[in-house]
Amino acid sequence: MDDAGADGRHAGGASGDGEAIDPPETFRESAAVADPDVYDSFAADWPDAWRAAADLLEWERYPETVLDDDDPPFYEWFPDGRLNAAANCLDRHLEDRRNRLAIRWFGKRGERRSYTYADLHREVNAAAAGLRDLGVEEGDVVTIYLPMIPELPVAMLACARIGAPHNVVFAGLSAEALATRIDAADSAYLITCDGYYRREDAFNQKSRADNARLKADADLEATVVVDRLGDALETPLAADEHDYGTLVDAHDGERVDPVARDATDLLFVMYTSGTTGRPKGVEHATGGYLAHVAWTTRNVLDVRPDDTYWCAADIGWITGHSYGVYGPLATGTTTVLYEGSPDYPDRDRVWDLIERNAVSVFYTSPTAIRSFMKWGAEYPDRHDLSSIRLLGTVGESITPKAWRWYREHVGGGDAPVVDTWWQTETGAIALATLPGVTPMKPGKVGPPLPGIDARVVDRDGDPVEPGETGYLTIGSPWPGMLRGLREGEERYRREYWTESEDGWHYRTGDGATVDEDGYVTILGRVDDVINVRAHRFNTAELESAIVSVDGVTEAAVVGDDDGGVVAYVTTRSDVDPDAALREAITTEVAGVVAEVARPDRIVFTPELPKTRSGKIMRRLLEDIARGEEFGDVSALRNPEVVGEIESTVREE
Repeated sequence: MDDAGADGRHAGGASGDGEAIDPPETFRESAAVADPDVYDSFAADWPDAWRAAADLLEWERYPETVLDDDDPPFYEWFPDGRLNAAANCLDRHLEDRRNRLAIRWFGKRGERRSYTYADLHREVNAAAAGLRDLGVEEGDVVTIYLPMIPELPVAMLACARIGAPHNVVFAGLSAEALATRIDAADSAYLITCDGYYRREDAFNQKSRADNARLKADADLEATVVVDRLGDALETPLAADEHDYGTLVDAHDGERVDPVARDATDLLFVMYTSGTTGRPKGVEHATGGYLAHVAWTTRNVLDVRPDDTYWCAADIGWITGHSYGVYGPLATGTTTVLYEGSPDYPDRDRVWDLIERNAVSVFYTSPTAIRSFMKWGAEYPDRHDLSSIRLLGTVGESITPKAWRWYREHVGGGDAPVVDTWWQTETGAIALATLPGVTPMKPGKVGPPLPGIDARVVDRDGDPVEPGETGYLTIGSPWPGMLRGLREGEERYRREYWTESEDGWHYRTGDGATVDEDGYVTILGRVDDVINVRAHRFNTAELESAIVSVDGVTEAAVVGDDDGGVVAYVTTRSDVDPDAALREAITTEVAGVVAEVARPDRIVFTPELPKTRSGKIMRRLLEDIARGEEFGDVSALRNPEVVGEIESTVREE
């Protein structure tokens, strides 16, 4: 199922549809938020209630104003405040936590590196001094094209320290995609590396970056190259290219005063993945974004300074920005970074890391959970995962079956599971249960967070009845919201906002239902709809029915040229995808959704094509179903599976 990096009602109790599971009493006793009145207090004191988020930060000038809404939809949070994001992630922790681990990094080939807060502060300062030496000034956009290595968060924080917005581009994207993002961000500086490992093979990242420089219209003033591979790959540097290690060593021990930025100043730009169209440059402001991320890290994920916390998302996407770097470091905790794959060198790699590092909070995607299910419970079951006290999920809807498997085999059967909904554009979590307050409902993301005015509405903007399908919107601003698009004000209004008699409403682009307790179920993008013999079906409905069949772990549904349904299905490794399973799938879809929605073709495949952020590339599956040529697959983490699927379809 596809992605989706709040009206403030308290949603407790079990009176609505769906099973409700209360948080364990032992968890509730020590939870960051344990008072159910938090929903009512936010509603009564909005927007000033969000000052609690600002109070989690250290300000150069404390904001007197919480929200400036004079020019909707261009809302400004904490507009008269000034602060520095890097200082909030590093400097303020030095007095009490300088020797506490900030980052534990694990490389693809078994390498390990650890940084205390003092270590990280020292390297960020050196990197900031080096960038400043190259000519980077406040307001200059620096593009960062690095894999999951420590130099990536170091570069982000170094940019933030000197007031230079960063533009992180996922390392798996193509040279053309990088060039597009360099130009669109109007970036004059690039930080990349010589390469990285795919399994045991060294991949030349520098070559791809060089090709991007040739394709880009921008004339880059300087490029910094990190030596990731050592002697495994020779990458000579041009005159305008600088070795990262040499640059940092030359400034080791220097301290760069953090540049105070207006809360409304740009912290970073992030381009959406572009799986459904031309990428959009989403801009996030410094104050509101960092406050919202810090508040949700502390109160939704319940992360504490003494935790070892792991967000498994790649930093190249928004989840890695918010909950792999800024959130945990602003909270003063230890964050785990992992460069490798969850199944390499073995399928228990994730569980081994959790056990060895006593990870207490683990945040991953339903895509990963389904893979874990497919591989088998024997892998997590052979490890001691008792350090886990909270689990999180993000990126798309999670089925009740996957939710329960996750809690039972990873969370020991009693750890709270926080299902979260948010987007690149929202910046931080918007819908989720509060783990010390709100009961969990497997398969339902939960209610809006306190202070988030999310609504499920019909085409006329009126709230839908419980159980009816509608459109997820947000009726008032929130701190982590995007401040605009790189492409200009008009596109920002057109893409996201609707004006009505009661104000401006943000369109999330997701379909949803809501139950009588206020719990929202995300149905996926509203454009994820297929026409089947004159009937329209949301793909999430069909996929949910397929995944509910025993033995099925994942499904993606598309339409073909004849108006038929083509279902791509993966199963557990011990399941034989035979005629009986096909019949079970079609019967389930007919019974749960509609007789007319029975899949016309079922294609069994070991994997579905996905981007590195876990999004299923539906356009590729649709092209294959229709017998058309498919395009660029460079954004995929498993491009080889596309050819396998195409061959299977042709044979059938």
